[in-house]
Amino acid sequence: MNIGEVAERSGIPTKTIRYYEDIGFLHPKRNENGYRIFEETELHKLTFIGRARSLGFNIEECRALLALYEDKERGSSDVKRIAAEHVREIEAKISDLLAMRDTLTHLINACAGDHRPDCPILDSLSNAKH
Repeated sequence: MNIGEVAERSGIPTKTIRYYEDIGFLHPKRNENGYRIFEETELHKLTFIGRARSLGFNIEECRALLALYEDKERGSSDVKRIAAEHVREIEAKISDLLAMRDTLTHLINACAGDHRPDCPILDSLSNAKH
């Protein structure tokens, strides 16, 4: 398969596929013209990485998960540890987003939204204290 076909089948843009090759996720063969030749194994890796990325795993986490996937001697506890840590990070982000929402909702409710120039939203943004 060429890069266009792999991109279409995996749903990953060609630019991203080239990036994944640059960082060592993939090692496609090259033909005599230098064009990449992808096999089913690369397609499978791309699908795996694409799914992991869609779940929010960063590049290093994807690298670790891919290494564990390819290691048939792995313990599932290693995979579970990475996934559990990722869930903790997601929960922290959710908590931060909820706090931002609550702050903005409070400021919106405090703002008269009329023709006067005073605005609690701008006042809060200009205040160095959070």
